[in-house]
Amino acid sequence: MKNVNVLCFWLSVVAFCLLPTIVNAQITANADADELTQYQTGSTPDHIYIFCGQEGEQNGILTASGGNTYEWQKYNRQTNQFDFYFSEAGSSSTIGNLGDGCYRVRVSSGTQVQEYTAWVFNNYYSVTAKITDKDCESVTIDGAFNSPYFEYIDLITGQPVILTKDIKVTWKNGDETVAAVLSSKIYNPPTRDTDYKLIVSDRFGCSGEATVTYESIVTKASFTVDPSSGEAPLKVTFTNTSENGTPGKYEWFFYKSVEELSKEADRNGSVADSIKDIAYDDSPVYIYEKSGYYKVKLVSKKVSGGTTCTDTFYYDGYIKADTSFFDAPNVFSPNGDGENDEFVVKFWSMKKVKFTVVNRWGKVVHKWESGNVEGFPDTWSAAAWDGKIGGRYASPGVYFYVIEGYGRDDKKRWAHGFFHLFRDK
Repeated sequence: MKNVNVLCFWLSVVAFCLLPTIVNAQITANADADELTQYQTGSTPDHIYIFCGQEGEQNGILTASGGNTYEWQKYNRQTNQFDFYFSEAGSSSTIGNLGDGCYRVRVSSGTQVQEYTAWVFNNYYSVTAKITDKDCESVTIDGAFNSPYFEYIDLITGQPVILTKDIKVTWKNGDETVAAVLSSKIYNPPTRDTDYKLIVSDRFGCSGEATVTYESIVTKASFTVDPSSGEAPLKVTFTNTSENGTPGKYEWFFYKSVEELSKEADRNGSVADSIKDIAYDDSPVYIYEKSGYYKVKLVSKKVSGGTTCTDTFYYDGYIKADTSFFDAPNVFSPNGDGENDEFVVKFWSMKKVKFTVVNRWGKVVHKWESGNVEGFPDTWSAAAWDGKIGGRYASPGVYFYVIEGYGRDDKKRWAHGFFHLFRDK
C-alpha cells in the first residue's frame, strides 16, 4: 500500500509539470520614453510608454508575449473599470494605433492567467514662430506651441497623477542659441536676412520646431582706404564695405586736418565746422591737397519702405598726407659709370622748389628750380645737378647747397648742407 501511494504522488508531480505554464509574460513597447507609475500593481509599478509624433497621430503600440491567448482591456475613467478591447491566440499579441490611456492584457496558458498593465501617451508639439516687431535697434521673435497634457490614474487610490514634461524652449540662429523663452527681443539685429528656428522639446525626447525669416532692415557701415598715407597731394581710394546699405544712400564726411582745426580753435575760441567736404558716391576717390592728419566718417543707410536705418563708421586712425620737406645726398660721383652720376634731390609734398649749389669760395655754380612740383603719386625726385659747370665737369671737392620752397602745407621750407663730389672711377 505504501508503494502505491508513492507512485500516485510522483504521477501527480509529473502531471502538474506537464501543464502549460506562462513563461516571461510581459507588456513591451518600442516607445520613445519609458516611465514607471508611482503606484504598484502587485510587486512592481506599471510602465508608462511615451510615443513622439505629430498632432492627431496615434502611434502607441503594445506587445504581450509568454502565453497562448491574450485578452486586451482598456481602462474606462468614467467607471474605473477595464472594458474589453481585443483578444487573440498565439505566441504573442500586438495592438497598435492606440490612443492615450491605460491598457491591460490577460495572458493565458492553459489554466494559468496573469495580468499586466501599461499606460500609453501620444506626445507632440505643434510649434509656430513669427516676427512681431522690428526696428533699427532690435527684432522681436515670438513663438507659441500646442502640446497635450498628461495625467494617469493611480489604480490603487483612484487619484489622478500629473506626468510632468519639463518643457524646454530654444531659439536658434544656425548653431547659435539666441534665446530660451518663447518671446524675445534681439538687439543689434543682423544685416542679412536670417532664419530663426524655434525648438520646443521635453525630457521624453519629443520635440517640434518652426522657422521664421527675419528680413533685415538694418545696415552696418565700414570701408577700407588705399593708401592710408603718402605724399600730398595724396589720392585716396575709399572702398565701401558696408553691409546691407542701399546704393546711392551713402554719405562720406571728410574732415579738416587736425592742424587746421587746432588753428581755427585757437583763433576763434571754437570750431565752426570741422567738415571740409561731403560726398555721396558709393566708393569715392578723394585727393588731399595739403599735408596733415585727417579723419573720415561714413554714414550708411538702409531704406525699407517707410523706415530708414543708419549706421556710422569712423576710420580708425588718420589719413596721413606727409608733411612737406626735402632731402639731398651728401655725396655723388659724376664720372659716367652709370652709378650716382647725378645729384638727386627728393621732395615730399612740395609746391615750389629752388636748388642752389655754391663752391667753397661762395660762388654760385648751379641753380635749379621748379614752380610746379605737384601731382606726383609718390615721393618725387629731380636730377638737380649733373656735376657740370658751363658744360664741363666740375672739380672734385666739397660743395654747398641751399634748398628752399613752399610746401603743400603752405609753409616756407628750406635746408642747407654740403656734399662731396668725387671724380675717380
